[in-house]
Formats: sequence, C-alpha cells, structure tokens
Amino acid sequence: MTTAYSPVEELNLLKGFQDRVGYENFARGFGLTEYGDISGLAAGWSRDPAFTGRLVPFAQATGGGSFYALWRIDDREDLATLPVVVFGDEGGEHVVARHVRELFQLLGFDEEISVEHAKAYFYRDEDEPHTDCHDEYVAWLDRHFGLPVAKDPDAVLAAAQAEFGERFADWIRPFLL
Repeated sequence: MTTAYSPVEELNLLKGFQDRVGYENFARGFGLTEYGDISGLAAGWSRDPAFTGRLVPFAQATGGGSFYALWRIDDREDLATLPVVVFGDEGGEHVVARHVRELFQLLGFDEEISVEHAKAYFYRDEDEPHTDCHDEYVAWLDRHFGLPVAKDPDAVLAAAQAEFGERFADWIRPFLL
C-alpha cells in the first residue's frame, strides 16, 4: 500500500512526476519537500502555533533555501485552492499564486523565484538553457490540467498580490514583530 505525499491531489501528481524525473530537474531550484514540515517557519519566522498552524510548507523554491507554503486563509476543504506564499531564505514573505495550479504555471517559467523583503519576482535570461526535463514538465502540465506555462510571471504574481497580498501582509505582521 502506497501512502500519498499529501492531501492535495495536484501535489501528489507532481510528486509522482518529480519522483520520475528528479528533484530540481523540471523547474530551476524547485523541489517538493516534506509536506507540512514547519521547521523552516519556526526557525526563521515564528514558533507561534497561530502562525505555524495556518501555513503548510511543501516545496523548496530556490537552491538557497527559500520555500513555498500553502496559506490557510480560511477553513476550505480543497487545499489546492489556497493561496501559495513564498518565504525567502534571506527574509521576505509574499503571496505568489492564488492557488496550486497557478504555481504550477509559474514553475513552467523554469527559473528560481527571487525573494526580497519588498517583493518577489522571476527573471530569466533569454540565453539561459531550460532544465533537462522542462519540455516534459510543460507536456505534463498540459496533459493533467490543460494549462500553459506562465509566459508573463509578473502578471501572475501581480494578480495574486492584488487578490491576497494586503490581507496576507496584515495577517503575518503581528508574528514578525
């Protein structure tokens, strides 16, 4: 009997893909980590259960230690519809996607996210080669979800920030003092 990686079917599908092609081998700097491991949150931000209880880390965002988490903005049952936030290895925390599938589209840009205190963004040099399994990931994304990769990651980040950014900043502020 196999155990699911997480209670999020979309993440379970991605885990199967990652297990087949390799960690960081389809989206630069990205890899699914232990689902729900709050050690990075507790070490770098807050140990307060009101904080850690509303965040579900699930993936490395960069090779330097930034990571993605689901933000339990409410008590909805479909965790795949929760906003995705990034926590930077040198600080900074931002909403980056309105839901898991939108993050998957960002991953298709095939570049690590840059996380600063004031903002998060993607930059890709046009001459930069894609990861070894990028094309396979693009096909996987289309086959499983009918989604294209994000051609303009700034637009995706802006939409997520417009919908959830201020609310996230207001929620997290007391934990960062």
